This record gives sequence, structure tokens and C-alpha cells, in this order.
Amino acid sequence: MSDYLNLSEKELREYVKANPQDEEAFQHFLSIMISKPGRVVVSTDEQLEAELKKRLVS
Repeated sequence: MSDYLNLSEKELREYVKANPQDEEAFQHFLSIMISKPGRVVVSTDEQLEAELKKRLVS
């Protein structure tokens, strides 16, 4: 069992940023982020703008 499994979400995010070579930790972090209901991940400013507009209209 790896140490990153015992970290809080915030600590894990910082760990992944500081250790980009740790693919297992990144995949664990990604699985946590994907599993959160209502969480939207955007990669570009255009995606962010589109998501905000969609939510403002609803």
C-alpha cells in the first residue's frame, strides 16, 4: 500500500504536482476527481466559459 492512499485530497493534489512521475498516485487522484458528483473538469478557457454559460442558463 502506498503512502499517497492515506493523504487527504488536498495533500494528494500537492503530492501529484510535486511528483509527476508517480503514475499510480496520479491515477488514484484522477479516480477521486472523476467519482465526485457534479464535478466538471475543463482544460481550456473556452470549455470553462461554455460550462459557465450552460449553468447560468439552467
